[in-house]
Amino acid sequence: MDRTSPAQELLGALFAGLVTGGVSYLGGVYPALSALAGLTAVGEAVPGLRSLIR
Repeated sequence: MDRTSPAQELLGALFAGLVTGGVSYLGGVYPALSALAGLTAVGEAVPGLRSLIR
């Protein structure tokens, strides 16, 4: 089985952050807080995706 590269893990985390920030913005949250929510989601998704993929 091929191992995934760290770039694939980071892309998945960035996707999760974009979705989280976008949904919170569409929900009526201020843009700065939406960006903070997206960055937090990226930070939380990296270890989770790393353990799931490897």
